[in-house]
Amino acid sequence: MSETPMVMVFCYDVANDRRRRRVSAVLEEWGVRVQKSVFEARLTEPQARALLARAGKELGPRDSLRMYALSAHGLAHSAALGGAPVPEQQDFWLL
Repeated sequence: MSETPMVMVFCYDVANDRRRRRVSAVLEEWGVRVQKSVFEARLTEPQARALLARAGKELGPRDSLRMYALSAHGLAHSAALGGAPVPEQQDFWLL
């Protein structure tokens, strides 16, 4: 497992308003909303898997949640127009 943070993209399709709010709340703890149902976060692989598992507990049987990892190479070849910027890597924690 990689301990190097990568940009992780989480996107979901949840029909029920209550479940959708709960999934969104979990993802907002670590990520930045870039579209209505898309979040980006700079996480290590273990952190991303843990976040995916936590958010996944809120899903119903017909809902979906996907996670994609963007390597440095993939990120360099990505583009975004408008919306929130990709969160920068932090070397410190604010308490």
